[in-house]
Amino acid sequence: MLCFWGAQVREGFELVKPDQVKHGKCGLRSLCPKTAVQDMSAGRIFAGFIRDGKVSVLRLRSEDYDHDGKLKQLQLKNKIRLIVCGADDAVLLSDSGKVLIMDKSTVCKPLKGLENRQVIQIACGDHHSVALTNDGQVFVWGENSHGQLGLRKDHPGSPSAQHVQSLSGVPLAQISAGGDHSFVLSLSGVVFGWGKNSAGQLGLGDTTDRHVPTVVNSLNRKKTVSISCGGEHTATLSKGGTVFTFGSGGSGQLGHKSFRDEHHPRVVAELWGSEVSQVTCGRHHTLVSVTSSKMIYSFGCWIHGKRGNGKMIKKFVPFPVDLSTQYNHDYTIEKLVAGENHSFALFFKELGNESAMSKPNPSRGIVTLNERMIDRWVSERDSWVTIKREITKVFSSAACLNGSFLKASHEEQDFELAEKAFSKLLGNEKVISKVVKVVEQMLRSLNPNPVGVESLRIYFLVPELIGRIQKQQRTELTEALASKILQLDADSHKVLEKYWSKLPDDRLKSLVKIFRKASAELIGQISRGKINQDIHLEKFLKILQMIYKVCCSANRDIPNRDFIIHEINDLLDTLQATMAYLEDCNDVLDIAFKSYYIRTIKILFKFSFAADTASKWRMFRYLRNEWIQSIPDLFIYNDNTNMLRINRESLLTDTLEYLRQNIHSYFHRLEVVFIGENGVDMRGLSAEFFSLLSQSLLKWENKVLEVHESSLVWFNPDDMQANRDFYYLGVICGMALYNHHYINIDFPLALFKKLLQQSPTLNDLEELSPVEARSLKSLLEEDEDEVVDMLFLDFTVKGQELIPNGNQIPVTKVNRQKYVDLYVDFVFNKSVKSQFEHFSEGFSKACPFDGWSMFHPEELQELLHGSPKYEWKELQQCASYEKCSASDELIKNFWTVFFELSEENKKKFLIFLYGTDRVPVGGFSKRSLKILLLECPDADDRLPEAQTCFGRLILPKYSDTNTLRDKLIHVINFCKVFGRA
Repeated sequence: MLCFWGAQVREGFELVKPDQVKHGKCGLRSLCPKTAVQDMSAGRIFAGFIRDGKVSVLRLRSEDYDHDGKLKQLQLKNKIRLIVCGADDAVLLSDSGKVLIMDKSTVCKPLKGLENRQVIQIACGDHHSVALTNDGQVFVWGENSHGQLGLRKDHPGSPSAQHVQSLSGVPLAQISAGGDHSFVLSLSGVVFGWGKNSAGQLGLGDTTDRHVPTVVNSLNRKKTVSISCGGEHTATLSKGGTVFTFGSGGSGQLGHKSFRDEHHPRVVAELWGSEVSQVTCGRHHTLVSVTSSKMIYSFGCWIHGKRGNGKMIKKFVPFPVDLSTQYNHDYTIEKLVAGENHSFALFFKELGNESAMSKPNPSRGIVTLNERMIDRWVSERDSWVTIKREITKVFSSAACLNGSFLKASHEEQDFELAEKAFSKLLGNEKVISKVVKVVEQMLRSLNPNPVGVESLRIYFLVPELIGRIQKQQRTELTEALASKILQLDADSHKVLEKYWSKLPDDRLKSLVKIFRKASAELIGQISRGKINQDIHLEKFLKILQMIYKVCCSANRDIPNRDFIIHEINDLLDTLQATMAYLEDCNDVLDIAFKSYYIRTIKILFKFSFAADTASKWRMFRYLRNEWIQSIPDLFIYNDNTNMLRINRESLLTDTLEYLRQNIHSYFHRLEVVFIGENGVDMRGLSAEFFSLLSQSLLKWENKVLEVHESSLVWFNPDDMQANRDFYYLGVICGMALYNHHYINIDFPLALFKKLLQQSPTLNDLEELSPVEARSLKSLLEEDEDEVVDMLFLDFTVKGQELIPNGNQIPVTKVNRQKYVDLYVDFVFNKSVKSQFEHFSEGFSKACPFDGWSMFHPEELQELLHGSPKYEWKELQQCASYEKCSASDELIKNFWTVFFELSEENKKKFLIFLYGTDRVPVGGFSKRSLKILLLECPDADDRLPEAQTCFGRLILPKYSDTNTLRDKLIHVINFCKVFGRA
């Protein structure tokens, strides 16, 4: 049954004889043609009807046409299931998904540009149209005077279908077109609008036209389920039946008890609680229906009168359309149609009634992957040609994939559903191979400037697939994913990173594993001599870096070790072997390999989070040497070596004088000579020099450093006049790092955070001053409302104000966190601002190669201090022997005596042997220890000797263990002058 009201029309539209039209109140009429109307539409000059797949159109009277035309059936080959009328023409959709355009003369032609597409929805505005294909793509055609095509600004109109690429990837549920504006609705309820916005009909809070699809943010989380565009207004329906309207309100079509325009979506209050099931907009009016009560409400322009030829009135609140009671009992409202000056309601008898008419085909949705489809593919119940076609249809469309794995709410992805689906696909090698190939092609075609969050869901789904496929399939797909992520615009990157930060730990770790594994495979290939892989490697590392930063900023419980690529060590081994070989070879190809390896290490240097401390240290040394070779003009004497001649008795004074005189050459390779002592510095002397200098600095009468309760050392905040002293302290530390030596000064981790431009925290203060930090933590945990009542605190520390007028601001429960933050900032920053600035300047001056910035604070601390772990058994395990073996009685006795030593004496042994008691990064295994057994007749009269530069201990063959013990303890306590070699 068809009900209609509004402007005068030919009686019964010639669908039935005039006497078969039933008349109700207020001009309401109804008819029941023999062949049921399955779909209909009305525009400015045409009304169209579909019966049994055939289309009939009737020209409506208008300003240019003073009477209704006759009903005309179009002679079309295809069955038609949908018709939408615009201002002057109409768009038709066949059962097979083909689009036809009907012009003013009712001639129908196929739309160009959609020949190989299957369309599932059509929408028509005044002079433009929109189509949605079953693979989720939006196409537009017609005029573009106000950007209603959504292509871009100044894009000309088009008679053929044009793809709206910016919406690719968004799984759409509905499209709609108004006068000169357009809308689409996603499966998740996100609303996008574009085109004319003169009355705020886009709901964006202004009256500026939009030339590309734009998210209506104010409708987010409103769970929109349908949308309809009128002439210059728009209405949306939310889950639960709430109606929002916005745009032109001059005819009352917004239903807000006014004739004002609305620039933001606003609830139609009069319909609140009515559980509206359908809403549709005409030129100047709006219709809604309530299925539960079988009521239709209308607001806006209304032509009042028995035959629709009465006066025009305006209603600015919803009022019910008076339907006959017989309609309510037997029929249900299936579709509302609001045209230029007409309204229609298409009724169907309720299901279960024997005489029920056939309902129209439901509006079809985009293709999505489902379990039955996968089962057919894997079991190959269909032909391979059919399976390939379906795989291509689903997996070549990001929109289809994004719409395939949504939870019931449609607002979030269901990773478990995706995991189950992809795991099933693995059951057929031919199927999964085709899937991977299609997905790779799809990724490479993605729009780098997507609109809306939903289009980014593909970047979470594809890793789920990558994590399950074989290595040979995985590499290219991972590379395609990485490339496309890196091409995304800045806003999309932010959204992607935000969603990464909210992923469950297992999903986030899986994502890390994918790109870490891909990076490791490429590094392995490079180590084996395969070239031109560094470009792909850099892409993978950039993605890993993005994820790493997300984990750091979001404080995710993903340890740094999960990002480390251990294959970097293999590459460094290859480089080391290559460089050793090239010392005696000038082959062009081998030199090219070396250059390629160095280039790869420079890439790895930029992504230092992926390397462990030992690998970073090796890279630091390689790249430092490369840096030295790149600036040869700086080195003008002594083969790039600085000779430092000093007395042991005046070591600090001599060093400072040397630094003042050699201000431009701190970064040259350092060579130390102790005046009056024999020996050539082959790193042993300089190692001892820094060890002794550390002791002198701690005893420095200038009091540059102060030792805290924790035994850690920090800058003296009261020494404001000795800025050059802090500068030279920084120079000494920088020289030590640059020359691969250690400083035996226990700086807190906070210093290294500051050098790396990171902010110290309360935990850092607890490391430096435990008592002080504990009192601050207690302050934060205090339950009293007024902390000051108990502690009498204000915003000062040691008489200095933390903020202006700080001595007048009490610390309370409200501001105590601010106080603690400022307190920590005062200790580590404000109170030593000048001291640190000069220290940092000197540090960078002495170590100008900024490779040290790739280390974590903990690693930089270890590089300057040495490892804090003294694994003495490891020292024994890494020892080698000359003229003896580990099984010799004397060697066994030596290790027995060694392990009996106190911890202090063990460290003295290290100083005796190496010139420093610091443990190298990576442990004792990274330092050579050779024990040479010396057989001589006067062995018991000799002392052990140390060849410091070579890590060699010369051990006389003592007659008994006691002698060995006495001699060893003597040398480690009293032999402090170089000459042991």
